[in-house]
Amino acid sequence: MSNERSGSEMNNPLHISYRQIRAVYTNNTITVYQAYSNEIAEKALKAQRFVPPFQFNRMTWIKPSFLWMMYRSGWGTKNGQERVLAVDISRSGFEWCLENACLSHFDPAIHSSETVWQKAVEQTPVRIQWDPERSIRLARLDYRSIQIGLSGPAVEKYVGDWTTRIRDVTSFAHEIHRLLDAGEEKAAEEQLPQEVHYPAVAPHLGLTS
Repeated sequence: MSNERSGSEMNNPLHISYRQIRAVYTNNTITVYQAYSNEIAEKALKAQRFVPPFQFNRMTWIKPSFLWMMYRSGWGTKNGQERVLAVDISRSGFEWCLENACLSHFDPAIHSSETVWQKAVEQTPVRIQWDPERSIRLARLDYRSIQIGLSGPAVEKYVGDWTTRIRDVTSFAHEIHRLLDAGEEKAAEEQLPQEVHYPAVAPHLGLTS
């Protein structure tokens, strides 16, 4: 782990836990982000749920971190990720994800053996990755952001049961990027979603706070 947390990642002035979920949430919902093509986004916004050409048979990744989504989508400019969507899902659904998940890779600090980990992979429909969180300039930070991959029954629940609202935040993302390009970093930071610590503990995912 010491190698992972060296160099450009040594940037954690708030002393945030290495693995911690941070999000915008209410008593009932939590906001996650995805980026899609115009065609998928338009139909999802109109239906307020994901419909074809969204592919139900593929793993879909949801991210509570707005800045990690900006890193992944290039502020909503990458091909096939031109539209950034904020998806409000039920907290009960989000917590189902955590309960029915395993890490996407073997971790000897968590799994007693690769065989145990592989068995968990075969039995769970959700994958968890802890990737470096990003600053407003999209630099790597010294703590992790959760990425949640849904497959099979988890996708069906996400689309059919958990989603309560879908919003287009592409223009919002572009405006923050414009402010950054203009050198107005403070103004850009003031526009960011106010993501705070989400209370969850899941030792099987390396999440202890």
